[in-house]
Amino acid sequence: MNELYDVTSSPHVRSRMSTDKVMLCVIIALLPTTVFGIFNFGPRALAVIVVTIATCLVSEYLFNLIAHKKQSVGDLSCIVTGLLLALNLTSTIPFWICIVGGVFAIVVVKMLFGGLGQNFMNPALGARCFLVLCFAGPMTRFATIPLDTTTSATPLSYLSGGGLYSNTMAMFTGRVGGTIGETSVICILIGAVILLAAGIIDLRIPASYLITFVIFIILFGGHLTSGDMVTYVVQELCGGGLMLGAFFMATDYVTSPITPRGKILFGITCGALLGIFRLFGASAEGCSYSIIFANMLVPLYERITVPKPFGKGGE
Repeated sequence: MNELYDVTSSPHVRSRMSTDKVMLCVIIALLPTTVFGIFNFGPRALAVIVVTIATCLVSEYLFNLIAHKKQSVGDLSCIVTGLLLALNLTSTIPFWICIVGGVFAIVVVKMLFGGLGQNFMNPALGARCFLVLCFAGPMTRFATIPLDTTTSATPLSYLSGGGLYSNTMAMFTGRVGGTIGETSVICILIGAVILLAAGIIDLRIPASYLITFVIFIILFGGHLTSGDMVTYVVQELCGGGLMLGAFFMATDYVTSPITPRGKILFGITCGALLGIFRLFGASAEGCSYSIIFANMLVPLYERITVPKPFGKGGE
């Protein structure tokens, strides 16, 4: 017999894309919105990003050291968590809050649940929601654009009040107040194209998320006249953390479904929840909470959408 068969345990098909390469691609994709955030909000934004990333890196290193676990900082996931958390913070945030958020994201949300692959919610989003609950004032204090020492409301504040923001193009380009990484839709979409081209994400989750949200606000945003509806929809899409959340956080491998139909159900849930939070909730935002609540339903979605094997009803 000339042919020998190599019998090994699964998986039999392996991807060449390792964890650290995936995380590096995400970091590269986040660079446009990161650079723009620093340009938009100045050196203070850069300092917030550096402090938050450093806190996440040191927190994971020390946790592994104390718990006598293999060091995992080399997979770059803590860098991604720190960067995403920083982009969800304001440039005016005190540095000690950045440190609290970084420690909470890594130690509480990620490492205490077993580390990368075991956490049930996105660590950056979990930390952001924790900080909003604990420090609502500093977390919602946004610098004005052009940069000034005063603070102002974000465009979403105008929308939640039943009005429209005065400059839709400014919302699209990013020259508005907000968190460091949420303002420029252009830069976020450039990063999304990078992720799609590299095969890191597909469109199922972000597309179903955005489409569901648009349908929801068209159906229930009846406080505006029909002539204003197009502008209203565009501003809702451009405002807040929706674009950053849809492409960079809802698509997180660990906390989103792996089945194709599960991804669509997950995106629909995020979109519907965000519509409820923005139209009927007390806060103008709600993207982080919509994704976190949907994260909790991921085991259910995977259970009901898993393909049936051939011979048991599958094809």
